[in-house]
Formats: sequence, structure tokens, C-alpha cells
Amino acid sequence: MNMTGEERIAARRDAVWQYLNDPEILRRCIPGCQSLEMKSPTELTAVVKVKIGPVSATFNGNVALSNLNPPQSYTISGEGKGGIAGFAKGGADVTLAEEGDETVLRYNVKAEVGGKLAQLGSRLIDSTSKKLAQQFFADFNLAVSGAAEAAS
Repeated sequence: MNMTGEERIAARRDAVWQYLNDPEILRRCIPGCQSLEMKSPTELTAVVKVKIGPVSATFNGNVALSNLNPPQSYTISGEGKGGIAGFAKGGADVTLAEEGDETVLRYNVKAEVGGKLAQLGSRLIDSTSKKLAQQFFADFNLAVSGAAEAAS
């Protein structure tokens, strides 16, 4: 599955970059995230509970940040195991571009699932994945914009 998109955020690029690297902000914005811990500046562990169609699963996973180019871009990739439900793995190239007082966050996501999840059909998985991504970026935008507003 591939997915691209962009989000306009009412904050400076440096602030958006800082929030993209803040595990507490990410934990609050990732749908179903139960925990997110920084193991090193480029490695995190996560526990995320998701429901796709009739399958509900808790994924334990590792996340890595690479191709770091602060404050312009990075690649975030991860893999999670959901027990009997299967696995999910993928990554996203994220770029930040300043436009006036706003930042345009662009993403290009590639992901794959296996196990019971893969049996659900690509349309259900794709639509759910898009919904979860849109929810994350909308929540992230609110968190960053709200913090930027409170700071000014």
C-alpha cells in the first residue's frame, strides 16, 4: 500500500520538526497508541492497538528514524507484530517546507501487512490506513498549532 499527502501546519518549521521528534506528542497523536518510548535519538518502541474491520490487535513494534536532515526531512520506519492478527511494517518519507508562517508537511507512506490482516482485502486495509493517517496528521496539526498559538 502506498499513500501520499500533505498537511498545512500553522507553525514554523523548527517547531514542527521538534514535535515530530517528541515521543509524548507522537504518542498522543498516533491513533490507538498505548505507549511510545525513546530508546535512543533514532530508535523508539511502541504499543499500538488498532481495529481493522472485524480484526482488533495490539501491535508491539520498533520504530527507527533515518535519513535525518533537520529540520527538513527524515524517514520513519517500523515493524509491529500483532500476534495471531499478523504483522504490519512500513515507512514514511516526511518533508517539511516553510511557506510564510506555515509549514507544509508532506508524506509518502509505504506499508504492508501479513497474517489475518492481509486476508481482509486491500480496499478495507487501504481505507482504514488512510483514515488512521488522516487522524494522526489532523491531531498532530492541532497539537503543534495549539502549542505555537499558546507560545505567542
